[in-house]
Amino acid sequence: MAELRVFPLACAVQNYAWGKLGQESEVAKLLASNDPMVQIEADKPYAELWMGTHPKGDAVILDNRIPQKTLGQWIADNPGCLGSKVKDTFQGQLPFLFKVLSVNTALSIQAHPTKELAEKLHAQYPEHYPDANHKPEMAIALTPFEGMCGFRPVEEIVAFLQNVPEFRTLIGNVAAEQLERSVSDDPRGVAAALRVCFTRMMKSEKKVFVDQLNMLVKRISQEAAAGKDTSASCGELLLKLHSQYPGDIGCFAIYFLNLVKLKPGECMFLGANEPHAYLYGDCIECMACSDNTVRAGLTPKYIDVITLCEMLNYTPAPSSSKLLVPVQSRLDPCIYLYDPPIPDFSVMRIEIPSSIKLYLVSAIDSASILLVVQGTAVGTSTAAVSEMALRRGSVLFISANESVSLHQSAGEGMLLFRACCLL
Repeated sequence: MAELRVFPLACAVQNYAWGKLGQESEVAKLLASNDPMVQIEADKPYAELWMGTHPKGDAVILDNRIPQKTLGQWIADNPGCLGSKVKDTFQGQLPFLFKVLSVNTALSIQAHPTKELAEKLHAQYPEHYPDANHKPEMAIALTPFEGMCGFRPVEEIVAFLQNVPEFRTLIGNVAAEQLERSVSDDPRGVAAALRVCFTRMMKSEKKVFVDQLNMLVKRISQEAAAGKDTSASCGELLLKLHSQYPGDIGCFAIYFLNLVKLKPGECMFLGANEPHAYLYGDCIECMACSDNTVRAGLTPKYIDVITLCEMLNYTPAPSSSKLLVPVQSRLDPCIYLYDPPIPDFSVMRIEIPSSIKLYLVSAIDSASILLVVQGTAVGTSTAAVSEMALRRGSVLFISANESVSLHQSAGEGMLLFRACCLL
């Protein structure tokens, strides 16, 4: 009998409070589609589906030949399944965590450290930074998705300083004028002025920023009620965030950070030291295996303003610069590759038209995790114990250098996402 190296997974669900409720959540829909016996609770948040080996949500192997074993345990026993380069580079560990996120309320102003900073933070504050790894992330929209990422072009921030008096009061005239003068400076001068402004805001006394925020919310609410255009103050987003996190300094971050709106299939990459927040929508996420997040607002979790302000990349750039455009494969036109500038992970979007009845998920020199988002098929592999019924929500682990044949059984075509490590 062939060695078992391809198998389906049962994956962990995280019910964080910021997640979409019940059947509004793409996570819940995937769960229910894959297993009709799953009961989706209408008033329960289904925030994240974790596909990987994270100790807080290690996937369970669905195969009778491997009873009650998690994917992490199996990889530890069979490190060759990762592929030789991946095994050696990442010390026998799967280097990524693959996720589906369903975001209903804003998910913290945050950034992730470089490996060097992660090692330092972990050594000093292990209770807040539990490992020594970096945590780059990539978000691919499944539904229209909104987030904030990176500092806006400085001209936009200056315009807010001139149009939003409460924001200018919080920053202070001296720092605001320095930023206004820096527009014609070299990039280092702009970044230095931006750092001063952002740090002044984040370190302002609570009574001061709460008073200014309440004044701003009152003014915007009155203008909106009178039918006035509040877009020069980002009024709609401000009121939304304030309703979710009243009195939170993160509400003012909208005047510094780019608003990014992704259509399904579009992607943003979040590198080290890049300030960001997810606001609303459903996405595929892939990230390096780490829990290191430095937060500073729009969250009930631990906040580390000093570290955040010191570590950030203060280079202003338009929102379009944060997008990672997938490249269509020349060998297989069904594949669109999202390949970020880090070694830990890549993601393939695989769109199989209904006219292709038999499709080969090709072997690569990396372990991979395959998620079915749309369509049905019967999967076969010489490295699987039997045929595998695949439908929306199914998740497969595919060892390095193994392939899977998909026999499409319906006329709708298929949409798959495959996370891997292409060294």
